[in-house]
Amino acid sequence: MKNLNFGGLCLLVGVLVLEALVAEGFNYGDALDKTLMFFEAQRSGKLPANQRVKWRGDSGLKDGYLQGVNMVGGYYDAGDHVKFGLPMAYTVTMLAWGAIDFRKEITELDQMGNALWSIRWGTEYFMKAHTQPNVLWAQVGDGDSDHYCWERAEDMTTPRTAYKLDQNHPGSDLAGETAAALAASALAFKPYNSSYSNLLLLHAKQLFTFADKYRGLYDDSIQNAKQFYTSSGYSDELLWAAAWLYRATDDEYFLKYVVDNAVYMGGTGWAVKEFSWDNKYAGVQILLSQILLEGRGGAYTSTLKQYQAKANYFACACLQKNDGYNIQKTPGGLMYVREWNNLQYASAAAFLLAVYSDSLSAANAKLTCPEGQIPPQALLDFARSQADYFLGKNPKSMSYLVGYGQQYPIHVHHRGSSIASIFSLQSTVGCVQGFETWYRRPEGNPNVIHGALVGGPDQNDNFSDDRSNYEQTEPTLSGCAPLVGLFSKLQSVSETAGRKFTENVSSLHFKNVVSYQDVITNSHVSLRLIFSGNYPKKAPVPRPTTPHSYQETQKTQEPYRSQGDNALTILQLCLISLNPYTAEIPVEFLHSITKTWTVGPTTYYRHRVIIKNKSEKPIKDLKLVVEGLSGSVWGLNPTQQRNTYELPQWQKVLQPGSECSFVYVQGGPQAKVTVQSYN
Repeated sequence: MKNLNFGGLCLLVGVLVLEALVAEGFNYGDALDKTLMFFEAQRSGKLPANQRVKWRGDSGLKDGYLQGVNMVGGYYDAGDHVKFGLPMAYTVTMLAWGAIDFRKEITELDQMGNALWSIRWGTEYFMKAHTQPNVLWAQVGDGDSDHYCWERAEDMTTPRTAYKLDQNHPGSDLAGETAAALAASALAFKPYNSSYSNLLLLHAKQLFTFADKYRGLYDDSIQNAKQFYTSSGYSDELLWAAAWLYRATDDEYFLKYVVDNAVYMGGTGWAVKEFSWDNKYAGVQILLSQILLEGRGGAYTSTLKQYQAKANYFACACLQKNDGYNIQKTPGGLMYVREWNNLQYASAAAFLLAVYSDSLSAANAKLTCPEGQIPPQALLDFARSQADYFLGKNPKSMSYLVGYGQQYPIHVHHRGSSIASIFSLQSTVGCVQGFETWYRRPEGNPNVIHGALVGGPDQNDNFSDDRSNYEQTEPTLSGCAPLVGLFSKLQSVSETAGRKFTENVSSLHFKNVVSYQDVITNSHVSLRLIFSGNYPKKAPVPRPTTPHSYQETQKTQEPYRSQGDNALTILQLCLISLNPYTAEIPVEFLHSITKTWTVGPTTYYRHRVIIKNKSEKPIKDLKLVVEGLSGSVWGLNPTQQRNTYELPQWQKVLQPGSECSFVYVQGGPQAKVTVQSYN
């Protein structure tokens, strides 16, 4: 029997690196699920039987009745109960864009049903609101009276006045955005319900014609919307709607529209550093760049390249590669646009760059910036950096997505969340009573509004979890909508990287590791290995299609490395090599995380460890030491020695080249596995 007690260099490095990655990793799939639940919490109208947010009830069942129109349904905008048309339509457009461009990713996460329902809850409302070709009911509720009350949606006593746009009261911005939402939704539904998709397109085309023919700002027609959602213009929405209609129909009329109006409406003139419910230029520019990259520009290629130049400006500004004309970032790395609800701008930008990254990759193209040619992976890394900031990788270690992680805002500025559910407190909570009893109470909200992305921190990463601090603690539809596509993409990339890592790591070999250094700073592990001797010149990397280096146009720079590349490379080289100095150890281990889930404040990980006999001889009576194990283990039998396990009776002999595995579940970092003895 051979007794071993070693903490081989690569084992130490591998464990430390993997612990660091696990500690910093995020379950984007769980974040996606919670985000979709937020839209259920914001529903107005008669709730369906499969409603998952159980503290909500039916509400707004008479919306529009005084005006003789059925305006039941749709979404409440934020922490209040007004149904503002412009941000709601933008929300549905963004939900649909995510479902279109990341259809495969959302489907693999088994969330397409929930995603389509989130879209349909909006489109059903918009079609109700579009009662005639040139009439669009644009808003329900009065912002002033609504904000004077703090009450549940189920108890509403405020006026539910409905406001409309028509030929004499135009609103090209809102009608245009609604046309874009319906066109994008038609694309999202097309693979699943073609007749419904066609119906959406019919409304979209009529609304675009209405928006284009009768021009004007919606908040000039609906005055009380001005102080809440002021429109800066309607040209971007007209281009936006036409671009979506072209993508949904392939009708050249709409492509010609964006080309003919490129200069006049600012599509090729405006270079922006913001994308939002009000400013669609960056979205238009990237959407049309997608058409160009797909090789569908035809006779319009020259103008589409001008659109792409402006799309590149936005992306380069986000990456700090725009010759000084960059976005502002907080010390913690968050995109910062303005004080009120800043995270909505960061989530929108992150989504856009994730979309653009995919399109560039598919076309085998790079982003052209003043400071050089940038690989598509850099855009996705920016998107991930913002998502990770939202989920807790920030100076406050605070998740700004409510219900996700161990620490998140509990005093959310949201009426329904902050007052006991109508199912537990069945008596009416009045307008003033809500302020006195619930708004001012120091305790956290009784109902967790899962998936709500709050307004977020200021330009110095400071955040105050205070219900009265609506600039920072109020969630909005427009802030959360881009997260559906973003989280689905990031989860897919994470799972792909994990699969490729497990496939490739066991084929790597190296020798003559001569030194190492580990540094622990602020609870994060930074590791550096100095190699000598021979090792693979082309080590497999989890993203084989991503360029590993690029040349700038005017200067030489270091190869671009995506976030985590260094750590993953170390893992690939080290994790399974228990003792790099000798060939005595006949087994190797491969650790992987196969599933994660969150219960309350704790995230649990399902770990799988493969044990492989890499020698040419059978291994008998293998005993393992498993340290740091706090959960259950399957596939190993405990011995009388502390932390020591052996293989099951039927697996007492591990034949040459064969393998077996065991599984354990726990929160926190992985357990440390070493060999104690074998025959």
